[in-house]
Amino acid sequence: MPHSDPFDWSASPVAQQIDHLRSLPPAALREAAATYDWSRQAEPVLGWVMAQREIDLGTALTVFFNGEPTRFNYMPKSHVPADYRGVARVLDNICQRVNSGFYLIHPAHVLRCQTKLSNWLGFQEADRAEGRRGRWILSEGILAPMLQDDLRLRRDTTAAKGARPSLLRDFLRPLIRLRVDRDALKFKEPRG
Repeated sequence: MPHSDPFDWSASPVAQQIDHLRSLPPAALREAAATYDWSRQAEPVLGWVMAQREIDLGTALTVFFNGEPTRFNYMPKSHVPADYRGVARVLDNICQRVNSGFYLIHPAHVLRCQTKLSNWLGFQEADRAEGRRGRWILSEGILAPMLQDDLRLRRDTTAAKGARPSLLRDFLRPLIRLRVDRDALKFKEPRG
């Protein structure tokens, strides 16, 4: 956990850990998820955290790769050692939520696991080419906007001073940039 968090994760039972996580503001909850030690109570604690709507796609991917999915990706479920089945279930849940679009892209977050994600997607592509598949296949369709940075909501640095940031303005920015002059539309020749 982050150094600024005085909570003693190693000495606290699961219920107390979840109570502590419930008390955190969204940014601290995301940081706690991204830094949680998977060797502790991963299934009950991360299972709860990863079901929260405050968790964004970047944090979910960071948590997923922190669980070291490569260890079990090509292993049949029945061959996963009993001590790691809880970890595998949390990874299953995260992957399913990623692929269903449960986690949204947070506009201000930088993807911490870009290299791991790129490598993972490369392995998925190689697997497809070889007619093989792993246990966890991340949807490139869901991840593409993040990887291409299409949905990053940037603030217009040329905006007039005093203009308040607006999520709606950020979403409409591509249309606003078209800047079609309404007067020019009035004088458009009708088609004959």
